[in-house]
Amino acid sequence: MASPLAERLRRHVRRARLFPKAGTAIVAVSGGTDSVALLDLLHDLAPELGLTLVVAHADHGIQSDSRTVGQSVSALAAKYGLPFELGELHLGPDATETTARRARYAWLAEVRRRRGARYLVTAHHRDDQVETILLRVLRGSAPAGLAGIAARGRGGLVRPLLPFSRAELVAHVAARGLAHHDDPANRDPRHLRSWVRHALLPLLLERLGPRAVGDVLRLGSHAAADRRAWDAALELLPELALHVEHGGFSVAREPLRRYDATVAVALVRAAARRAGLVVGPVRARRLLSLAKGRSGRRLPLGAEWVAEAAFDRLRVIRGDPAAPDPVAVSAERGDTRFGLFSVEWRPDPAPARVERGGWTTWLPAAEGWELRPPRAGDRLVPLGGVGRRPLRRLLMEARVPRGERTGYLVVARGETVLWVPGICRAAAEVPAPGTRAVRLDVIRDGEPENGRDGAEANRL
Repeated sequence: MASPLAERLRRHVRRARLFPKAGTAIVAVSGGTDSVALLDLLHDLAPELGLTLVVAHADHGIQSDSRTVGQSVSALAAKYGLPFELGELHLGPDATETTARRARYAWLAEVRRRRGARYLVTAHHRDDQVETILLRVLRGSAPAGLAGIAARGRGGLVRPLLPFSRAELVAHVAARGLAHHDDPANRDPRHLRSWVRHALLPLLLERLGPRAVGDVLRLGSHAAADRRAWDAALELLPELALHVEHGGFSVAREPLRRYDATVAVALVRAAARRAGLVVGPVRARRLLSLAKGRSGRRLPLGAEWVAEAAFDRLRVIRGDPAAPDPVAVSAERGDTRFGLFSVEWRPDPAPARVERGGWTTWLPAAEGWELRPPRAGDRLVPLGGVGRRPLRRLLMEARVPRGERTGYLVVARGETVLWVPGICRAAAEVPAPGTRAVRLDVIRDGEPENGRDGAEANRL
């Protein structure tokens, strides 16, 4: 017979549609009470949800007994007959909570990719939510940050235990007689979260009574509603022309210049959340200044993110894409990935007319052509044109952002540029109509997306 907590979780998961599709779920199990309860509850629910569970434990290498904890989690996975993944991170005893969290999530993301998993499930619960909101109040978070922890996040992240308290999870584990580990770091007041948990919250409860928890959660709920409203506003302003692109986002600059500054800041922050980027009010105001300046200016945002005023758009990307290595083509049929571009080629008779622009062209069937990035001094004679044009100038005229030019796709034979997809077909080596030829089709990343996964926001 299912426990009352299991039944409540079943109803919550169904109502919130936390696992809308069947698939593999990586369950992050630290060995503590919360994550042990999560694994036990999910194990019972997995068949009806269509989930295949994989247990993942990150051994940070901070505590001396961390290897023992990993062995305990491994035994728990074996008890349920589930695959087990162990990540030995070797961080050392001086690692901070932030360092440990980043390393843990990076490893969990790698496990998810390697396993082809749809979901990554963590054991965050109601007490964690209260502590998170209070921490962000203390740090001066902007309203979006006060929304706290979302039930679903980017990268397939799911947190199904948010409606349930730590005490309920402890009771469930005790009733089931499950082994668990109590991490001493959770009681160390040197960690701010531990201090909030063991010092600040008890004082608030003593002074205000149990309603204090509900009041904090209501604050988070109001902030979450406000964040959803700004996210929805993006759909009501088509002139913003929001594109969630490969590794970032872009919006039209002109509307941002016209909007009230407060509105523009909120919209930029909402757009950034679509791309998984934390942009607080300070950085958002810097982005507005950038949007109002001349094209070509750039602004580092930290953590490899870079903003650029690119012609009529404001672009925010995760670093500049590195120029891919050249790809020599010898087979008459194939496909490959080149930076932001997908390329496919196959035998096809040359048409009566080859277009100068566009994303499809034909080359003579002879071998020896390659895919490569632009080189200094590249020039070409445009199809139907006269005179040799610098490739650098053609990219600028086509309004290719500066950050993308070094990795743009060029089709060439030796030093001769034959085609720059989407920009210009050269007059060189255009096959005669009906002759044996190779057709090239190119697709570039960066189509608009309507996903609404947000990211947590901080005060900067």
